[in-house]
Amino acid sequence: MTGPEFIPLPGYREYPDAEMAERAAACYREMNRRRTVRDFSSWEIPSGVLEDCLRAAGTAPSGANMQPWHMVVVTDPAVKQRIRIEAEEEEREFYQRRAPQEWLDALAPLGTDDRKPFLETAPCLIAIFAQSHGVLPDGRSVKHYYAQESVGIATGFLLAAIHHAGLVALTHTPSPMGFLNAILDRPKNERPFLLLVVGFPATGATVPAIARKPLVEIATFV
Repeated sequence: MTGPEFIPLPGYREYPDAEMAERAAACYREMNRRRTVRDFSSWEIPSGVLEDCLRAAGTAPSGANMQPWHMVVVTDPAVKQRIRIEAEEEEREFYQRRAPQEWLDALAPLGTDDRKPFLETAPCLIAIFAQSHGVLPDGRSVKHYYAQESVGIATGFLLAAIHHAGLVALTHTPSPMGFLNAILDRPKNERPFLLLVVGFPATGATVPAIARKPLVEIATFV
């Protein structure tokens, strides 16, 4: 057995202090404009944009570099309709039976309910799956370490790339989401992690009047 192979750190750039500070501030300003959108236009996404956003997601770090994610891009209207039907069925169960009142109270300022028309209106859905293990060519399985954490990081990369490209997105998590495996023909070793709705905002789109926590509430320096 040979040892690990290493190469020089590729592409690293060192910036002067002032430029580094400006780049950090610019990144914050850019990401602070990002909002979750529920009112989507049906405009098509230009060719190649999503591919590069997905490539950006694929650069995320992962446990033992297993890269335990698979992302299914859905643009077929018939498939989007099937996903909406199944998702709304689970959401009705959630809002009418499963959700405790405390959870419903927390959601109230966002104005959400069991109706999810954006699943059909938006030009694209991205179903993100976490692979509990990989399958080798000979059929043997190989364990994926920290799969959920790794896929969460990759999803964050994807959201940032989508925003940076000039698109908007909505993270949707009907529970359970097993219907995505059936509709999208995904194997048993893949568990639905999140359904991402992607596109352009509708004309006159609105978002809830909410605020983000200040730095002092989200970080501690010791």
